[in-house]
Amino acid sequence: MIAPEAAPIGVLIADDDPLVRAGLEMMLGGAPDIRVLAQAGDGAEVLPLAGRHRPDVVLMDIRMPVMDGLAATEALRARDGAPEVIVLTTFDADEHVLRALRAGAAGFLLKDTPPGEIVEAIRRVAAGHPVLSPAVTRRLIARVAEDGQDRRRARARERLALLNDREREIALAVGQGRPNAEIGALLHLSVPTVKTHVSSVLAKLGLNNRVQIALLVHDAGLLDDPLGADG
Repeated sequence: MIAPEAAPIGVLIADDDPLVRAGLEMMLGGAPDIRVLAQAGDGAEVLPLAGRHRPDVVLMDIRMPVMDGLAATEALRARDGAPEVIVLTTFDADEHVLRALRAGAAGFLLKDTPPGEIVEAIRRVAAGHPVLSPAVTRRLIARVAEDGQDRRRARARERLALLNDREREIALAVGQGRPNAEIGALLHLSVPTVKTHVSSVLAKLGLNNRVQIALLVHDAGLLDDPLGADG
């Protein structure tokens, strides 16, 4: 019996520049496993188009008229069965990217990212993997304004208190940018067990991905807490 061919990854492109939209659609058209379903010229158009076409991934520009990409991401990710969102930005130090990540975006891409990397990022996000390296996460976190730090820290620690001791250890390790295999070696767990604990952390905290775990651990001021790696 021949296995059915996987359906292509449906993509919605949201950008106020028609040339950018056309360029992205042309580029993605060369990938046999990706299909552009629709284009939006502003954030307000994203919500009805996403409901109509049900894309797997949305490429979301930040600066758009009517509704910007940040507000559109927050509204979109609040829906049941929401598509994954990759934020498009001109500057890798744009502090607005962090707000998008907190809203549940799976990562971000610079607009001058090579075409092959954009295609691979879409595939990774559609498979449930964020497209944000630990190094980039740390750089973005470092850009966060310190206003309200005490309130953020208190709220973050209240949320992490929902976890049991093992889940807290897992969350801290994720916050340190450790992959599952390294976490398993550190805590003497199998990789499948680590994956189970990560899923439990996400479910208990109401988060979408590992990036959000890392941000929450940072907000709680716990990234320097030892996990036993040094003794």
